[in-house]
Amino acid sequence: MTPPARPMTLPEWGLLVTLSIVWGGSFFFNALAVAELPTFTVVTARVLLAALALWIFIHATGGRMPRDPRVWAAFLAMGLLNNAIPFSLIVWGQQHVASGAAAILNAATPLFGVVVAAALTRDEPATLSKIAGVLAGVAGVAVMIGVDALANPGVNVLGQLAILCAALAYAFAGVFGRRFRKMGVTPVQTAAGQVTASALFLLPVALLADRPWQGAVPSAAALAAVAGLALLCTAFAYILYFRILATAGAVNLMLVTLLVPVSAILLGIAFLGESLAPRHLFGMAAIAAGLAAIDGRPLRKLRQLLRPGSAPAG
Repeated sequence: MTPPARPMTLPEWGLLVTLSIVWGGSFFFNALAVAELPTFTVVTARVLLAALALWIFIHATGGRMPRDPRVWAAFLAMGLLNNAIPFSLIVWGQQHVASGAAAILNAATPLFGVVVAAALTRDEPATLSKIAGVLAGVAGVAVMIGVDALANPGVNVLGQLAILCAALAYAFAGVFGRRFRKMGVTPVQTAAGQVTASALFLLPVALLADRPWQGAVPSAAALAAVAGLALLCTAFAYILYFRILATAGAVNLMLVTLLVPVSAILLGIAFLGESLAPRHLFGMAAIAAGLAAIDGRPLRKLRQLLRPGSAPAG
């Protein structure tokens, strides 16, 4: 029997925040890499190097990859849902949609996640507090990025739909990936299997679309950026991803899409000399309120304090 849904523990929140910081840093690495390399080449090199690093790590630590065909079929499906389909949709969509609007559309992932998890699972219901919390978080992302992004999101409706479909694919991936724990597959093995499957899907796309052998030799900075994307933002990030998914569930995991813009903005302020605008503070406050509503414990504590006759302990 599946255990009932519960709030995330402090260690799980710590892993989620760490994952958001790692993925927030991917914007910096992406900017360096795509300045010299075609997009699909960067994405494919990212998953190929990550797969190689994870396989080496597993064998160096005395582990082994699963050989069960059912597990590898699940890896292929996960790689398709979590990388190949959404990566391709986002890459195509962002050619027609402003980047700010794309980030806001992608922040709809946990909203889709609430609906998909409620429809396909028994232990992650779509409660009112979850829906309200996700909507507050999406609003916070919109405020942080700037409402002008919504005023001029791009003229191509198909591009906007592509990014929303990518968010929907991530939601299905989050629910689908819950099965790996029941199959006895560790987070490291799951991460290795997924990026290996993703590489199989994306390699022919990169070869056909980009013809990378025809381009100029990239600089050391671009190669280092690809390495950062592969080792930190993919290999390490997906170990965190599947660890959180195994214990906290799909809906909680997908909250990372609300935290990534916060991490990206704070990293830009810390390392790129960007400024902190009032809208960033308002947006972060809305995201914090949304996360509190989804978690549930702060609201329950507040109701206890406001209940007639209640008194603080101590």
